[in-house]
Amino acid sequence: MTTAYLAAEGFEQELDDELARAGAAVDLHHGRLRISESRPVHAAWAANTWWEAERIAVRSIGHAATELRARQRNWAVYAPEHRGRAQLIADKLPHVAARPLELGEVAPDAPLGSWTLLERDLVLAAGGCSSHFPNGVPRFVEDRDGPPSRAYLKLWETFARLRRQPGPGQRCLDLGAAPGGWTWLLARTGAEVIAVDRAPLDPEVDRLANVTVQQGSAFGLDPADVGPVDWWCSDIIAYPDRLLELVTRWLDAGHVRNLVCTVKFQGPTDHDAAARFAALPGAQLFHLSQNKHELTCAILDAT
Repeated sequence: MTTAYLAAEGFEQELDDELARAGAAVDLHHGRLRISESRPVHAAWAANTWWEAERIAVRSIGHAATELRARQRNWAVYAPEHRGRAQLIADKLPHVAARPLELGEVAPDAPLGSWTLLERDLVLAAGGCSSHFPNGVPRFVEDRDGPPSRAYLKLWETFARLRRQPGPGQRCLDLGAAPGGWTWLLARTGAEVIAVDRAPLDPEVDRLANVTVQQGSAFGLDPADVGPVDWWCSDIIAYPDRLLELVTRWLDAGHVRNLVCTVKFQGPTDHDAAARFAALPGAQLFHLSQNKHELTCAILDAT
């Protein structure tokens, strides 16, 4: 069984290390794509994972397009090599409208396959992939006036990927909120937001009617003083193990329904710490296109 892992751009070494730790041997490097015949594994540093990929010998551009269309309708091409020929094949496939997402929109329902040309006459294709976005990268219609920082795009991409987000009346906690990008996005859903940080929020976010600001340390906050929250969110700058202690304390208190946090690495990537986050019950660990040297951890329906 062939599995192909497309490294998040700029994090090829992180993916290589992660696959090696998981015992997934890489048989071929194709640009950012790592092709393996080993047992499939979850790879957080993969922007997109191609499940059950197959090699298809093709005689021509038209034959390649026919073979792909026979398998399913929607395809995205990854072409680090043979770009011109790959584009000619892509032009013969049904158009996939990968339009930018409007605020609040989530990933499309339709499955999106991925393919590449390993050689001029050899296609590698997978109908099932981990991401519904071309090569794992969504595009957004950015709001350049409302949010005080672009950090809100990380949370929006998380919601789009999970295909779930807060709704009106739900209770959200944003730890390490300043200057307020995540709080702004949470408030736009109609949720009630408690924003916690030592630093002040952007005045426009602070004035939102459904935002309550609490100045202080996120690490000193007692879950019992806050009570149950529908969404527990954190983009705190902290060492991974310290963040894990905070996450575990809240989960153990039983007050968190859904959780989203950013696991930030300072210096070399701490793969052991990443594994500890991945081992949390129900955890999903992944790299967003908006992430830098960090991963996002999400847990849905924790209670």
